[in-house]
Amino acid sequence: MKPQQKPVNPNFSSGPCAKRPDWSLDNLKGALLGRSHRSGIGKARLKEVIELQRSLLGIPDDYLIGIVPASDTGAIEMALWSMLGARGVNALVTDSFSGDWAKDIKDHLKLTDVETFTADYGDMVDLSAVDTDRDTVFVYNGTTAGTRLPNLDWVKADRQGLTFCDATSAVFAYDMDWSKLDVTTWSWQKVLGGEAAHGMLVLSPRAVERLESYVPDRPLPKIFRMTKGGKVNAGLFVGETLNTPSMLAVEDCLDALRWVDSLGGVKASIQRCDDNLAAIARWVDKTDWVAFLAVDEAVRSSTSITLKITDPWFTALADDDQMPFIQAMIKLLEQEGVAYDIKSYRSAPAGLRIWGGTTIESSDLAILTEWLDWAYAAAKAEASEKAA
Repeated sequence: MKPQQKPVNPNFSSGPCAKRPDWSLDNLKGALLGRSHRSGIGKARLKEVIELQRSLLGIPDDYLIGIVPASDTGAIEMALWSMLGARGVNALVTDSFSGDWAKDIKDHLKLTDVETFTADYGDMVDLSAVDTDRDTVFVYNGTTAGTRLPNLDWVKADRQGLTFCDATSAVFAYDMDWSKLDVTTWSWQKVLGGEAAHGMLVLSPRAVERLESYVPDRPLPKIFRMTKGGKVNAGLFVGETLNTPSMLAVEDCLDALRWVDSLGGVKASIQRCDDNLAAIARWVDKTDWVAFLAVDEAVRSSTSITLKITDPWFTALADDDQMPFIQAMIKLLEQEGVAYDIKSYRSAPAGLRIWGGTTIESSDLAILTEWLDWAYAAAKAEASEKAA
């Protein structure tokens, strides 16, 4: 039977992600539209974004935090291009984006002393084999694979290398051990539900030392340059951005940060993500046609919740027929207005990917699961009828 109740918010995209509950454009009336980001009030607003994130996430006072162009991608790329090459590199490939960073390191930066650790979708690499006396590049949460790091215990406290952590889809969803993180990046569009295009870059004192002591033998575009005269560009980390940010997006980010603060801070934000994963897990446990892509609970993402279809009828389909079936399910859900953008990532196995970050309500996910059962049954019946 078709369910009667629908989610209050049907937006389950993994990026840009759903706005916070009760969000409204009216919340952005204080945006500095038409004002320069380099004005006193403009820089103050940007610095407020930096300091609110520092406070909420517990980032140490001696770590630098900057707002940079091009979302998380821009943040991680400017770090890789500016800082890698001083020593050997480990590239941990646990999803498509970490695969992109590994490709950049080898094919575009053309570094030769690179050791690559690769996991299949839904799995995790052998972290015990990673030598963090080498520079190590990894994602904390595999947004396209439904996986996450179980912890950072494998990173040595006295390491000689730097850790480069793409933490988008992870900050505000997990406890971050900043003592193990040297370069950390994320965007506003994930767990905060902010607008896309702006990235965050956090540097430990060890990362700053690398910036000031190592000059890579490659040209760097203006938006990648973090030093002036051999010293770190201090202005970048107090709100003086490298290019023009959207002050409307800045106001939206502040709104999201204040909302997280009103919940009780990052612990409450993490709890909401855990509750969302639990809502899906309860359904998976009693449902015979679906399972988590990540079998190991210790590495299962609570934000990019990724599911595979285990029904023998589906797994017997040819590979070319599996994604069209998923698309048929998605179309039914979109037509009913109950779920948008939940198809698995294009390079991942055919399945479903449902965002479970802080801005999602677990009650909406519980309702969604009823619709998933309906859509699967309806799409299967239609496919079986066509085959007959």
